[in-house]
Amino acid sequence: MTDTLTIPRPDDWHLHLRDGAMLQAVLPETARHFGRAIIMPNLVPPVVTAAQAAAYRDRILAALPEGMAFEPLMTLYLTEDTDPADVAAAHASGLVKAVKLYPAGATTNSASGVTNFDNVRAVLEKMAEIGLPLCTHGEVTDHDIDIFDREALFIDRVLDPVRRATPGLRVVMEHITTKNAADYVASQAQDLGATITTHHLIINRNHILAGGIKPHYYCLPVPKREAHRLALRAAATSGDKRFFLGTDSAPHTDPNKQSACGCAGCFTAPNTMSLLAHVFEEEGALDKLAGFAAEHGPAFYRLPVSNESLTLTKSDTAVQFPEKIETEDGPVTVFDPGFEVFWRAGA
Repeated sequence: MTDTLTIPRPDDWHLHLRDGAMLQAVLPETARHFGRAIIMPNLVPPVVTAAQAAAYRDRILAALPEGMAFEPLMTLYLTEDTDPADVAAAHASGLVKAVKLYPAGATTNSASGVTNFDNVRAVLEKMAEIGLPLCTHGEVTDHDIDIFDREALFIDRVLDPVRRATPGLRVVMEHITTKNAADYVASQAQDLGATITTHHLIINRNHILAGGIKPHYYCLPVPKREAHRLALRAAATSGDKRFFLGTDSAPHTDPNKQSACGCAGCFTAPNTMSLLAHVFEEEGALDKLAGFAAEHGPAFYRLPVSNESLTLTKSDTAVQFPEKIETEDGPVTVFDPGFEVFWRAGA
């Protein structure tokens, strides 16, 4: 049995760092293991211009502890007022690596998102022309649609029509949660990839609701039935280069999670790599972990694989992860998989 595994230093292709005190507290948890991350732009107010992205990048780098190396890969929040020329200039400068589509009302701080896709057609066409990826939160938000059906309907109603209308547009379906999404990605020959989170490989909707509501398992898109979780595991561990890691690690303070209208998000940055080693070992696919966590994402984003490495070591003693991370805004609970983990990442 393999008890030591060394892979290229991984990257996180979907990460929430927030801002201010929260940023200061959670950034080291990502930088400890990850060399780069695609940074989500859904701040308040959202990051919609190149100037705002540059200022946010500077705040992230200023919060990085001395001795840690980490590269934030910035994104712009797509609105119906986004300027195609600003997007193109931000991409040409090397600042912005993707544009993020949030259907209005889909998730945390998404009120500024897109309602009418005809209003962003010029931006999408410019992105296709310059090769800038579109990252999608893949859910329709109509009030008459069941929350468990949002992703599958997004593919049919929004994603496939947008891709057909915009040849050459490179798209990342972020945090996919269904067999429908995994099958759609696998059926496409080019210009489409998908990120899969750590927590969607581990929990299904029963984990949130059975035996009492578990607010720290609540996230968007919500986990689905067990059959979908197993389909995600199969995709992540398949070695298919269209699937790669995006943790969607999303910190919220405990009072904001444990409230009458709790925030959506799982904070997985501290233990993701250990959990992934556990999952991939269960699936008999430890040899595929390097691809999923460190190689497929750079290939899609046309960036080099890290020349640094991360070593995962398995022992007979369960790893003790912190239960919470303290911030000046309040405590943030670390995702608990509900089982013991014996893989330790790095030192």
